[in-house]
Amino acid sequence: MRPLRTRSLIRQQMLTGAALAMLALSACSGGSGTAPSQVPGGGTSGTPPPTPTPTPTPTTASYDVLPCFYQTIPGTGGLTLAGLVIPDEVTINLSAPAGFPNGRRLQDPVVDITLAAIFLDLTKHSPLVLAKLPLNPGGNDIPLPNDFPYFAAPQGVPQPVSAGGSNFSFRTDAETAYTQVDRAAMPGVATVLITSSRKNAYNDGTPTDDARGDYVQDLANELERLTNVLADDFIAAGLTPCAKRK
Repeated sequence: MRPLRTRSLIRQQMLTGAALAMLALSACSGGSGTAPSQVPGGGTSGTPPPTPTPTPTPTTASYDVLPCFYQTIPGTGGLTLAGLVIPDEVTINLSAPAGFPNGRRLQDPVVDITLAAIFLDLTKHSPLVLAKLPLNPGGNDIPLPNDFPYFAAPQGVPQPVSAGGSNFSFRTDAETAYTQVDRAAMPGVATVLITSSRKNAYNDGTPTDDARGDYVQDLANELERLTNVLADDFIAAGLTPCAKRK
C-alpha cells in the first residue's frame, strides 16, 4: 500500500448574516385591546418606520500589482518577490545566514513574511512587520534544540529507547512510493493567491510548470482582486501597499 500524506485544508470561508431586529408593539391605552394601526412604510401610528441599514458602497479602486512582484526582498541579495515564488521552491545559500527565505527554520514566521512581501511596500516596511504584530505565540512551548532532529521533545510520555537503538524510525520507501498531495515551499502563496478552482492543479504541478509561467496570471489576477479589497484597510492601519493605483 502506498503511503499517503493527508491533504491539508487549504482555505475556509465563513459567511455571517445580520439578524433582523423586531419592533416591540406599544401597549394599548385604555385597555381597548385594539392593535396599533399600520401606516405607510411598515411602521405603526406614533412609531416611525425603522431606518434601513445603508448598503456599503463597493470600492472601485483598481491597482497595478506588478510593482509587488518586482520589489526586492531586503536581506536576500537582490531577490525579487517574483524570483522568490516562481518557481515555488525553497532554496538556500550556505554562505549566507539561514532564515526564510534563505532556507526555512522551524521558528521562521514564513506566512507572515510572505504576506508582507505580497502586499506591502518593502522600501517602507520590514518583511517582519506583520510577524511582529502581537498575534502569534512568542515561541514554541518547549525550546527547540540546536542539533538534529531540531524538533522539541513530544508532549506526554516519551517512547522508551531500545538497547543500542534510537527513538527514530526512518522510512526506506522509494520516492515513487509517495504521492504529491500539497505544496509546502511557499504556503502563503499557495493559500492566498491560488483560487480554489486551481488549487488541485497547482498542488499537482512542479517547479518546471511554475518556471514555464503556468500560474503567473493566476497569481497576478488574485493579487489584484485582494489588493482592491484590502488596500484601504492597510492604509488605515498605517501601512503602504506595494501596488500602485492605476
